[in-house]
Formats: sequence, C-alpha cells, structure tokens
Amino acid sequence: MAVLSFLTCIALFASFRASHVAASRQLKSANGYYFVDPLIGTRNGGHVFAGATLPFGMAKAVADATSDNQGGYASNGSPVSGFSHMHDSGTGGASSLGNFPLFVYPGCNNDDINGCIFPKTERFVQVVEGSVSARPGYFSIGLQNGVKAEITTSNHTALYKFTFFGNATGNATVDGSLSPLIIVDLTDLPDTRSNGTASVDPDSGRMTGTGTFQPSFGIGTYTLHFCADVQGTGPIRDTGVFINNRGGSEPKNITVQQDNNSPPVPAGTYAWFDQVESGSEVMARVGLSFISSEKACQNGEAEIPNFSFEDTLVTAEEAWKNKLEVISIDATISNDTAGAINDATTMNDLQTIFWSGVYRAMISPQDYTGENPLWESDEPYYDSYYCIWDSFRSIHPFITLVDPYSQTLMIRSLIDIYRHEGWLPDCRMSLCKGFTQGGSNADVVLVDAYLKNITQDVDWVTGYEALIKDAEVEPQVWDLEGRGGLYSWKTLGYIPADDFDPYGNGVMTRSISRTVEYAYNDFCIAEMAEALGKQDDYEKYVERSGNWLNLYEEGQASDINGTDTGFTGFAQPKYLNGTFGLQDPIFCSPLLNFDSCYLNTNGHETYEGSSWLYTFFAPHDMAALITTLGGPDTFVSRLDYLHESGLLYIGDEQAFLTVYQYHYAGRPAKSAERIHSYIPSQFNTTTAGIPGNDDSGAMGSFVALSMLGIFPNPGQDVYFITPPFFRSVSLTNGMTGKMATIRSVGFDAAYTNIYIQSAKLNGEVYTKNYLTHSFFLEGGTLELVLGPVESSWGTRGEDVPPSVSMR
Repeated sequence: MAVLSFLTCIALFASFRASHVAASRQLKSANGYYFVDPLIGTRNGGHVFAGATLPFGMAKAVADATSDNQGGYASNGSPVSGFSHMHDSGTGGASSLGNFPLFVYPGCNNDDINGCIFPKTERFVQVVEGSVSARPGYFSIGLQNGVKAEITTSNHTALYKFTFFGNATGNATVDGSLSPLIIVDLTDLPDTRSNGTASVDPDSGRMTGTGTFQPSFGIGTYTLHFCADVQGTGPIRDTGVFINNRGGSEPKNITVQQDNNSPPVPAGTYAWFDQVESGSEVMARVGLSFISSEKACQNGEAEIPNFSFEDTLVTAEEAWKNKLEVISIDATISNDTAGAINDATTMNDLQTIFWSGVYRAMISPQDYTGENPLWESDEPYYDSYYCIWDSFRSIHPFITLVDPYSQTLMIRSLIDIYRHEGWLPDCRMSLCKGFTQGGSNADVVLVDAYLKNITQDVDWVTGYEALIKDAEVEPQVWDLEGRGGLYSWKTLGYIPADDFDPYGNGVMTRSISRTVEYAYNDFCIAEMAEALGKQDDYEKYVERSGNWLNLYEEGQASDINGTDTGFTGFAQPKYLNGTFGLQDPIFCSPLLNFDSCYLNTNGHETYEGSSWLYTFFAPHDMAALITTLGGPDTFVSRLDYLHESGLLYIGDEQAFLTVYQYHYAGRPAKSAERIHSYIPSQFNTTTAGIPGNDDSGAMGSFVALSMLGIFPNPGQDVYFITPPFFRSVSLTNGMTGKMATIRSVGFDAAYTNIYIQSAKLNGEVYTKNYLTHSFFLEGGTLELVLGPVESSWGTRGEDVPPSVSMR
C-alpha cells in the first residue's frame, strides 16, 4: 500500500499538471508560458537544461542523470545521482558545471550514518516513471526511494523541497518513521575538482564550501562557492563530513586537494534530521557565488529569506511570463480550414514547438553580474557563451528582437571582457577562455547589435577598437581568441593549408572554413566603419571581405559513391605557393566521415561541415556567389541538392542560412518550402524533438525565428520574409514600445498556402522579400496574402536582399 500511495500521488500530480496545461492552451491569448515544455531536447544528445532557472539566470537547478547529462537531467531512463545548482544548456562534448550536488536519503540502513552510500558512482536511484514535470522556473521528479523533489530558483540561489512518502526506503526505526539525510558533495558533473573545502555548522546544519574546477570547452580553472541551509519538520540530530565511502560526526570540516585519485575522491558534508513522519518535507536553500562562501550565504538570505517555495516559484514564473509576453500569436484555426488537420492538438503542438524554442533561447548567456572575481567593473558580466560561433547565427539576433535590454547588457559585457582581457571572446564559460572554432565571430554579434540600434550606454568607441584588433593583431594563442594566420590573410588573401605562421600558435586546421568566416568578419567590420564615417577602414575591409572567392576551385567536381552530382566548383584548400589541394567536397558531411572535422590536431580543412556547405558561405555577397556558381537557376538547383541529398544536417548551425538563401536568387517561395520540410519533421514536441544538441539555444532560436517568418542574415540589417506558422504574430519592441505585426491572409492550418502572393507594409504595396530592423523599432503591420502556388512576389532583382558587390 505504501508503494501504491506514492505512485498514486505522482500520477495525480502529473494528471493535474497535464489538465492545467491543456486548459491553458485553449486560450487564444494565453501567455506563451503555458506552452513551454522544457523537456524537449532532453534525449538523444539534445542536452537541453530541463530544470528551474530565471531568464539568463545564474542558478540552474535540476536532478542530474548518470548518462548523457551535459544538461543535468536526461529523459533516457538513467538514474539520478544528485541535485545540482549550476548547469549549461544544450552543449556538445563534455559535461560542465553540476557543482556541489545534494543527495537526499529518507534514512540510512540500520540507522547508521555509514548505512548511507556517499560516492556518486554508487548512490544513484531510479526515477519513478511518469513523475517528471517541468515548466519555466520549476522542475519536479519522483525517485524510487520515496523522495519527491521539487525545484525552483532565484538568480543566484536554488530552492529544493523534498517530500518523503510511505514507500521511502532506508528507514530503520521501529515505528516506521524516517530520518532524512542530506549530503553536499564537493564534486561536479565532469569530475574536474582539484581542490575543495567544506564545513557544517552543528547547530543550524548550514553547510558551506568551495571548490576549484575546470571548464568544459576551454582552459584554466574556476572557483565556485556554496552555502546550503536546510529546514525540516524535525530537529537536526547530527552533522558531519564524509570522505570516500565513510562519514562521521567529527570533524565538522574537510579539505581535499588534488592527488592521484581519478575521479577525485568523494568528500563533503551532511546534515541528518531526527525522525519525521511519512509525507514530511525537508527544504534546502543553496546560495551560490564566484566571490566567496560568505557571498553565497548573502545571496541565499537576500533572495529567498523565508524558504517560501511558493513565493519563489511565483516570482520565477512571473519573470518568464514577462519575458515571453512581448510576443503574441494568433493560433486560431478558421472554420473553413479546421478539417484540414486532425484536431486542434496539431496547432497546440506547433505552439509548443515555438514557445519552447523561445524559452530555450533565453536560458543563456547567463547573468553573472556582481559575481566576477577577475576584475573590478561597473559593467554587467555575462558568461556561458557556448559558443559565439553558434550563437551569432540566431541566438543574439533573436534576443535583439525580443529583449533588446538584455542584448545591450550582453554587448556591454563582451566589450568589458575585451577591455580587461584584451580580446573579444569567441567562446567563454565559467569565467574561463573557451576555444575559437572559426572566425572572430563576436565581431558579427557586435555589428549586428550596432546596426539594430543597440546603442544605449554602449561604449562603441571601445567596441570598434576591439573589432579592429581582431582584424589586425594576431594573438599568441589564437585557439582562444582573435584570428590566426593574419599575415597570410593580409598578404595572400586566404589561409593556406600549409600556412607558415610564426606570429602565434593554434591548431593548424580549418583553412577553408576560417577563410570564408574571416571574410565575413571583415565585411561586418566594414559595415560599422561605414556607419562611423571611417571611409579608409570601410574600403580596406570591404576589399578583404572578397577573399572568400580565393579558395574557389572552378573545376572541382563532386561525386557520391561514384555518381557525379552534376555540380562543379567548390571551396578547396590552397597552399602557400598558390596551388590547390583536395578535400572531397562531401567529406565531413553525413555521407562521408561526418565526425572527422572537429577542433583537434588531426582535423581537416572545414569545421563541422563539408566543402559543399562552406562553398555557400558568402552571406554578404550572395549576388557574386550566385554568379560564381552558375546563375540563379543553377544556384537554386544546387541548393536543393544540398538539402535533399543527405549532405546537410540541420542540427549544425551553419545549415541555418542555407534554408533562406533562395531569397537571393529571387525564389523566396523555395525558402518557405524548405523551412516547412524541417518543421515539424526535425523539430517536434518529443523529448528528442530537436536535431542534435541545442547549443545553448541555437536550435531554439532558429525554430522560433523561422516560425515567426523573419529569419535574419546575422551581421546585416536583413530579415528574410516567409509566412509565419500562425495566422498572425506580433512583437512589442522593448526599446520603443511599438508593436510590429505580421498578418497572413489566406492562412490555413494544413499549410497548403505557404506561398506569398502579395504583401502590404502599413497599407502600401511591398515587393521586397526582406525586412529591415526599422519595422520592429517603429512598429506597423505587414500583411501577407498567401496562396497554394509560387508567385512572382519578391522575385525581381530589386526585391532581393542587398549584396556588397551590387552597391
């Protein structure tokens, strides 16, 4: 009966939650909050953080699974080893953060402290099937040892409520009561701790401590501090420490340093509660700080002073609702098209896909303002840029649209990092320098923001200085910042595959992808130079932006399994002497050695993609690229082949722009077709509902922008127009308060009418197939008349987005 009682409670809770969400989703005007499913992307390598956090919050608390746990929890059936308070979201590669996990026992065998298991490799417990529930600001899970955990957060503090049910295991008392134990482990998810110290107050049970850890995709170490306060319905019976697999009530503090143990030896503190009845609760409040354990305690006390779970949750929910309410959609289905789909659930699913994408795009970067021990500054400090090579393409343009205030803070933070460390980061996490994957793509983020009026309180003089330094000065270690091979870049106009570079050091690969990215970085700098009236700089960097063409090998053919693709001309490696080498154009695609082109010494000349893909990368001069590849018709055929042959993986961010490059060939209808081929086939409501990992919200922002019908060419003031996935969408600008609305006439839920027949902007005929950011700043209405066949709208040369060679 005890087990049945616990499972019944879990089932009732899940049923109530599902009913609440279903009811909320029927409201046409409901805040998008009610459609968000944080569990999308928590299986099959999506690595999405499913736990509780605030928008861009530092504290990110969730249950940690034992496998595929880069985001902490994974919907893969693996057991839980603890509850930790710092995570990143959607990252590939190694796990990160997950520091100082709590673990909760209802009691210890034989009522002996050593009847509990301390090492995380042994103490894991299975999840009760169907018990997991998540919404923005909240996470809940039931464990088979009879513990139900509910989690919410403030900005620097995690709050846990653990409830013990009648089937709770480990009780050793005669009358059946429980004696809960909470431990705090001086570890992290990837087991990188080198040094740590912790102590426990015998009267209050407060546990404090510090650990030094390594970042997951960079160099160096970081030190984090915690302060855990506990409350229960009964008094604390004992406190102490543990090391390895044993614990004891003396001493009350412990220090561990790096030794030969791998992974590091388990160590930490515990608080043991007196007997409580089934159904009782224990609360744990964990304050966090990069400054000191004292500051961690201050954060906890200031942010959650009374341990009120409900108050903290309501505050978190309101924070998310406020962020999401700047977007409104009309997802109604008219009577004449309602029969075209099975039922309204399909539209609800699309809303879930959309709003969950919006949500994931607001998890990172993370606001560590006031928690940066590296330098004194009055500027904001944001961290967890995983990585700008991913995020420049969709995350930052999306934040600029829906939350320009936060984007302003992020831009100021990037410039302040340059001010104190000498370079703009391309990747940064846990106060450490991350690895550069291609170009200096913070350049794109800064220029994109500048062109879109992110100017208030931004020191753009220093920002421009940072851009010029990226373009002109080679750092000693260009694996971490800036650009390598600058001498060859300036003198030869490309990065040679056999480059001689005595001016700095880094991994000597990616000559193709670095060349085309450097060219685009220089174009972005030219745009800002022009806006600032720096004509000489403008001319220099516009000229250098044409270097992408220097690796184009006109006669290079491509075949797949011996069958000619029918297309020639691809970006190829070139040597110092000016001759071309060969990298099979399909190499590093899903069709050939897909996993061979990463950031390692035996990598190749493209990064996470093939020459087929990188040949399309000239975002600033698509007119020249289209001419180079044989004209509009051949270009469209080639782009079709890229998407339909298996050469392209939409789970890599370089693929995003190729969905919309048809616009430049005067075929915006093809872009609309293409995005509908990926949504919902690759983006859906399942726990595996994204392709690959989310890359800190890259997939989320891609799907959100695409469903809004306004995908950007990042680094330029260009938004490609395709029909939104809803009857209408509106965005309220956070700087001007003006509302921009895109309304579809002829919208049908079966998505037969996905082709724009004509358009009006504020009542005037509009033929361009793109928008500029002024539409969102000034507000207005774009009305799209839709139909079932491709039309002539947006097809003329004067209607396509600008290219630098056509100025």
